[in-house]
Amino acid sequence: MTAVIARNLEKRFGSAVGLDGIDLDIPTGSTMAILGPNGAGKSTFLRLIAGLARPSGGSLEVGGEPAHRQAARARVGFIGHATGLYAELTARENLIFAARLRGVANLNARAEEQLAKAGLTRAADRRTGDFSRGMAQRLSIAVGLVDDPEIVLLDEPFTGLDRTASDRLEERLMGLRQRDRTLVLVSHDVALAARLADTAVVLRRGRIAYRACGDRLDPKALENAYSTASNRGVS
Repeated sequence: MTAVIARNLEKRFGSAVGLDGIDLDIPTGSTMAILGPNGAGKSTFLRLIAGLARPSGGSLEVGGEPAHRQAARARVGFIGHATGLYAELTARENLIFAARLRGVANLNARAEEQLAKAGLTRAADRRTGDFSRGMAQRLSIAVGLVDDPEIVLLDEPFTGLDRTASDRLEERLMGLRQRDRTLVLVSHDVALAARLADTAVVLRRGRIAYRACGDRLDPKALENAYSTASNRGVS
């Protein structure tokens, strides 16, 4: 089964091109890394999968449904650059609120589980507006995973994390892979992408400049492709 199917996918912002003719399949249970320079279209692609924006052309299906439909959006957890937390709420309250919106049963138990996995149990009743950048990022990840989504979109999720928290997150992502969750990871870290992903794509100016999977996912070749795309610049 295929979790995400993009066909001739386009996204334009006035005269600016975000994505230009993307054809891509993401199999269920796989991990895809998306790399490229700033402005290449990486975050735009994630936002389209999450149903936060609509394509300007082409088609995009998530779980067999158009990505903007509620049935598709319910399958997806999105962890973006901005934490999206409510600063006046505590860590526990942010989690319970998100879990309630997503129809999670046993709200309190699920919130406590996520706090423990994020290493935030002792900070559960602190106002998140007082959190450090790293703590806020850890909570944001917990919020994105609170309903155990089938498809997890991660836009530079390691931003702001120290080494311990980064190792914890990497272990968690490996655990999600073992449970056949589909992961789409945007990153500038080529070594991390090669380590975690089954498939890697390099975008340049909204187009696929390079792709590799399985035995062809060679870190050196991926680094070369990423460097080439970055050196040529973006629109």
